[in-house]
Amino acid sequence: MTAPTFRRPSASALAIAGVVLCAVIWGTTWYAITWQLGVVDPVASLTWRFGLAALILLLGCAVTGRSLRLTRSQHLAAVGQGAFVFAISYSFTYGAEQNVTSAIVAVVFATLAFLNLVLFRVVVGQRAAPAAWIGATLGIVGVAVLSGGEAVAEGFDRRALIGIGLALLAVASSAVGNYFSWKGQQAGSAILPQTGWAMAYGTGMLALYGLVAGATFTIDPSWGYVVSLLYLSVFGSVVAFVTYFAVARARGYALASYISALTPPIAMVVSFLFEGARFGWPAAVGLALVLGGQVLLIRAPRQD
Repeated sequence: MTAPTFRRPSASALAIAGVVLCAVIWGTTWYAITWQLGVVDPVASLTWRFGLAALILLLGCAVTGRSLRLTRSQHLAAVGQGAFVFAISYSFTYGAEQNVTSAIVAVVFATLAFLNLVLFRVVVGQRAAPAAWIGATLGIVGVAVLSGGEAVAEGFDRRALIGIGLALLAVASSAVGNYFSWKGQQAGSAILPQTGWAMAYGTGMLALYGLVAGATFTIDPSWGYVVSLLYLSVFGSVVAFVTYFAVARARGYALASYISALTPPIAMVVSFLFEGARFGWPAAVGLALVLGGQVLLIRAPRQD
């Protein structure tokens, strides 16, 4: 009797599994972030989060025998990635979540796919299929409908508009950070050490900004804060970002950006269950447009 043979999953299956894993994690981190707000300064929370994540990654590399050395060009890419992905983008994200529900911030991040296409086309000349552009554009329209519905529901409240604006700035910063991640890839840096160094650089920038701005670096000893910090550091930062950048390197940032389409429905369910959020027909229409656009994006050929 012959032993059963097991086929290795295809590259496409692994990529899609990575996308789903990131979507589930990031779909819940939007709510976990709200557990960090109120007592500890957001800059301090971000410093603890990415500092712990960087320590885990760099120690993991050392323990497993992976080199932590980067070339000058690789370090410069890690500095840019750390600045725009971990320091600037998340500072705006935490600010946005102080003004609107976590689900709205998650949906605004669906525009990342479009910004990635534009940035990589303009800066490095990557071409994408028409279906990718149509899908990403539908995502933009969907976000506009959903965000507009939130603003109308709040009577165009200044706080809601500020929250949406901060979320858009966070998305733009993430897109720039993706470019620096790509630069690191082109320079030949491995995912784990580059991501670890990028988080370390981002942590240093956050700490420096906090000191200049007069932030108080404290830790809330409550179980909610500690659990959220561990979850955001280990799963929301180490596991999710390593997986995200691995998918992006293997299959391109267009496919990796599909995470931004899967994340909103998860975040909306979490926000509905735990934040008491209620969403009307604009949210349903906007979400449908976002998901429809991202389906086109995922089915489009990879960028050249």
